[in-house]
Amino acid sequence: MAQTAGQAITYVSWAESCSRSDHTARELGGASHMVYLPELGSRPSTILLKYLGQWTRTSAILRQERPSAVFVMSPPVIAALPAFWYAWRHGARVVLDTHTAAFLHPRWRYLQWLQRWQCRRAATNLVHNEHLADIVRAWGGHVTLVPDVPVEYQSLEPLSRTEAFTVAVVCSFNYDEPIGAILEAAAALSDVRFLMTGNPKHFPKDLESRVPPNVTRTGFLSVAAYGGLLAGADAVMTLTTRDHTMLRGAYEAIYQGTPVIVSDWPILRQAFPQGAVHVDNTPGGISEGVRTMASQALAYRTGAEELREAKRQRWQRTREAIRARIGRV
Repeated sequence: MAQTAGQAITYVSWAESCSRSDHTARELGGASHMVYLPELGSRPSTILLKYLGQWTRTSAILRQERPSAVFVMSPPVIAALPAFWYAWRHGARVVLDTHTAAFLHPRWRYLQWLQRWQCRRAATNLVHNEHLADIVRAWGGHVTLVPDVPVEYQSLEPLSRTEAFTVAVVCSFNYDEPIGAILEAAAALSDVRFLMTGNPKHFPKDLESRVPPNVTRTGFLSVAAYGGLLAGADAVMTLTTRDHTMLRGAYEAIYQGTPVIVSDWPILRQAFPQGAVHVDNTPGGISEGVRTMASQALAYRTGAEELREAKRQRWQRTREAIRARIGRV
């Protein structure tokens, strides 16, 4: 997604992909850039060189586009530094889209002093939930609560369907995802088809032998194929063992009108009061949740469609609040 020089918003993410970044930029009329050097990995021996290269690319993008506001996804916390340098030199504003991991992931806890400094100086901090909002406010930062943003796909690759009830399982194989419990639950539901996303290189090696026949690992999908999966599945499952975590795959599904199966955390009950089954991350709880969803599929889909409309209306108000904060009313 590109924009011409002098336009208002540039959104930078030091990641291979991030739909929240892309869709936020689209909704605000800006450009989204994934700045990532995968060939350098995240090893201690190469991470500084990787960040230096990504800093250089970020600076080049900002010089070319000359935005009046720079949005930055965090983590990594380091990613915001070139944005603040640009803002200091050119009178621009910086907005931090701060994900849960920036506060809670062990990798970033030792840089909370830097996170605190950045949050205080940002025009506003976009956070997913009130728990994170309270942290930022206590640091003296301005907060805009953004649980989700509308997700629209320019094109969809239709999902190849079978007669079986189909559950899309959105995964990144991160440490907080109960992959083993999901596989065990799937093994007990032989009449249900599970399509599990995620980069195969991150799949836990110790679980390779436990993948049942009714689970298909799709690999990392194109945007069109991923959108088609969310829109075409009977339900979308995405789970976390970490509290205070928004599940992007779940709200992406809701915006397609597809009901979801999510973990039973207070934040997720608040975010998905309709069109959702909340489970306890155990094999038994997950399998029971799938059965509940399948037995009341129409009611849950209706709930998802109603929730989609409520989320769209909330976003209209949130978007105007962000624009006002950065001077684009």
